[in-house]
Amino acid sequence: MELRQVRYFVTVAQELHFGRAAERLHIVQSAVSQQIRRLERELRADLFDRSARQVRLTAVGERLLPEARALLAAEQRALAVVAELTAGRARALRLGTSTGLGAHLDRVLDALDALAPEIGVELVSVRARERLDRVASHELDAAFLRGEPDGGGRDGLSFVPLWQDPLVAVVPARHRLAATPGTVSLAELADVPLVLTERRNNRALVDLVVNACHDAGFTPLPGPTYGSLEDTLTAIGAPGVPAEGLWTVVYAAHAARLSTPRVAFLPFRNLGMELTTYLAVRRTDPPAGLDLLLKACAVPDADRDR
Repeated sequence: MELRQVRYFVTVAQELHFGRAAERLHIVQSAVSQQIRRLERELRADLFDRSARQVRLTAVGERLLPEARALLAAEQRALAVVAELTAGRARALRLGTSTGLGAHLDRVLDALDALAPEIGVELVSVRARERLDRVASHELDAAFLRGEPDGGGRDGLSFVPLWQDPLVAVVPARHRLAATPGTVSLAELADVPLVLTERRNNRALVDLVVNACHDAGFTPLPGPTYGSLEDTLTAIGAPGVPAEGLWTVVYAAHAARLSTPRVAFLPFRNLGMELTTYLAVRRTDPPAGLDLLLKACAVPDADRDR
C-alpha cells in the first residue's frame, strides 16, 4: 500500500466523484481510477460501489476511511517534525479557511505575528465539512467555520465563537435601491429572484437567509444557480439583466474587498442578518501555539471599535 494510493482513496471518498477527485489532485481521472483499482486488488476488497450513478463507499471503504485519514495525518506530522528540525523554528499552524473572511483574517494574522513572530501559518481553503474532518484527523490544527456546524459538529471537536459576520445585499448598480445610499429591508427584495448556493454547500447561510425572508413575510423567488460568487456577481450586474433582476448576499467583510462597479452592496435593516464565526479545535491533543492563536482572534477590529 502506497501513501499516494491512500491519498487518492481519501480524496475520492470526500468527493464521491472520480472526475472531481482528479481535478483536486491535479492528475488525469484514469490515473486515479488505476491506483484505486490497484489498492483494491492489494486489499482484496472493493472500496467503492460503482454500480449506481453516484459513486458510493462500500462497507469496507467506510471502515477504511478513518484509518486512511489517520495515515495521512501521521505523514503530515512526520513531515512537520522534520521541517521543524531542519528549519530551526516552530512549525506552522495549519488553519482551515473559507472565502470571504476578508479583514478578519488579516487582523488575526497580524496579531499572531505580533504575539509570536516565530510561528508560521499555513492556510488551507477547503469546504466546511472537509475542514472539520481534517481538524479531527490532525491534518489541520484549527479551522474557521461560519454558523453552527451540521448536526452539532464532530465528536472530539470544540467550537470557540469568535465574531459576528454581517451579511449585505447585492443588487445591480442600476437598481432603484442603489440610487440612494443607506440600508435595505428584505421586504423590498420580495419580488426579486434570489441567487443562493445550494443548501448542501452552505447550510448555515442558506437557512439564515431563507428563514429571514419568511420572517419578513415572503418566500424568496428562486433565481438561477451559478458556479462561483464571481459568476453570480457578473450575472447580477450584467448589462442585459433588468435593473431589478436578481439579488444575492455576501459577507460584509468580503464585500469590502470586491471591486465590482456593476453591483451595489447594501447593509440590511433587518436584525439577525449575520452569522457567528467559530474556531474549530480538538478537545484533546491541542497543537502548540493554539493559545496564541485564540489571543490573536480576540484582538478587536479597529474599524469596528472606532
